[in-house]
Amino acid sequence: MQRTTPPFRADVVGSFLRPAAIKEARKQFQAGEIDAAQLRAVEDTEIRRVVDLQREAGLQVVTDGEFRRAWWHFDFFEGLEGVEGYDAVQGIQFNGVQTKARSIKVVSKLGFGSHPMLEDFRFLKSISGTAVPKMTIPSPSVMHFRGGRNAISKDVYPDLKDYFDDLAQVYRDAIKAFYDAGCRYLQLDDTVWAYLCSEDQKKQIRERGDSPEALARTYADVLNKAIAGKPDDLVIGLHVCRGNFRSTWISEGGYEPVAEILFGGVNIDAFFLEYDNERSGGFEPLRFIKKGHQQAVLGLITTKSGELELAKTVEARIAEAAEYLDINQICLSPQCGFASTEEGNSLTEAQQWEKLKRVVDIAARVW
Repeated sequence: MQRTTPPFRADVVGSFLRPAAIKEARKQFQAGEIDAAQLRAVEDTEIRRVVDLQREAGLQVVTDGEFRRAWWHFDFFEGLEGVEGYDAVQGIQFNGVQTKARSIKVVSKLGFGSHPMLEDFRFLKSISGTAVPKMTIPSPSVMHFRGGRNAISKDVYPDLKDYFDDLAQVYRDAIKAFYDAGCRYLQLDDTVWAYLCSEDQKKQIRERGDSPEALARTYADVLNKAIAGKPDDLVIGLHVCRGNFRSTWISEGGYEPVAEILFGGVNIDAFFLEYDNERSGGFEPLRFIKKGHQQAVLGLITTKSGELELAKTVEARIAEAAEYLDINQICLSPQCGFASTEEGNSLTEAQQWEKLKRVVDIAARVW
C-alpha cells in the first residue's frame, strides 16, 4: 500500500517559512545593497538546506519552499507573456487582515515564453537526490478569477472565449516546458474552487455579474484542455485552498457544491484537499472521485498554527474518509503551505518540521 510514484502517502503542499537569511537578503536587494546574483546565491544556499531538511523528515518528495517568490501566484503570472503586475488600490481581504496591494492585468496576447521559473526548477532537480522534485505553480483559474473581465484588455481579448483558449494553451506550453526540464511532479495551486463552495464568495461573484455555476464549468474545461495529452509519467495535482495568509483565510464551506464537476469531471491525477477544520466540511464529497487512478491527498495537519495534532485523531479521520473513498486512493499532507506569501504563517520553523514529521509517522502507520 506504499507508493513509489507521486503523490506519496506522506506528501507536502509546497511552501515553507522563509528563513532569516532569505528575509535579510531580500531587504538588502530592495535597498540596492546587493544585486540579483548575490540574492540568488543566498536563495541557493537556503534551498539546499530546506531540501535536506525535507529528506531528513522522511519525505520522498521535495520542493524549493517557494523561497524565490514573494507570492504563491503573482510571481508566476508576472513571468508570463502578456501579463503585467501592478500595485493595486488595496490588497486581498482575508479574515481580519489584508495582503500587500498587488495584482495583475492582461495587456497583450498570452504566452508562456522563456519563463524564469524553469531555471528555478532545474536547480531544485539538480539537488533533490533520490527524492522527487515537485514544482508548484498557480492554477489557470486563478489567473482569471480575481480581476475577471476588468483585468483583461478588451482590445486584446474582446471575446473571453479566445482568452480562455489562449490560457489553456499557455498551460499546455508550461506543462511541456517543465516536463522537458525534467519535471515529473507538477502541482497547480487553486483557491477558486474553494470560493465556489462559499455562499459569501458566490454572492460576491453574482454581484459582479458572473455566474458561479458557469465559472465552474469554464474552469473545469480550461483545466482539462491544459492537461490533455500530458505524458503518462507526469503526475499533476490540484491543490484546493481556502486562503492562506499569516494564518488567516478567505472562504469557508464543504466541497459538495463543486464535488461532481471537480472530482468527477476534472482529469487530474491527485486532489490536495484542505481538511484541517470544520470550514472544510465532511468527507462525503470524496465519493465523486474516480475509482482507481485518482488520489485524494487529505490536508489533515494544519499549517495555520503550531499546535501539533494528535496522531490518533488524524488516523481516525483517515478511517472516516475511507468510508467514502478506497484507502488506497488516500494520502496525507499538511493542509496548505507554511508560507503562501513571504510573510509566512504564525508558527515557528521547529513547529513546521514537527508537523511534517508527524505526517510521515502517521502515513507509515496507516499504510
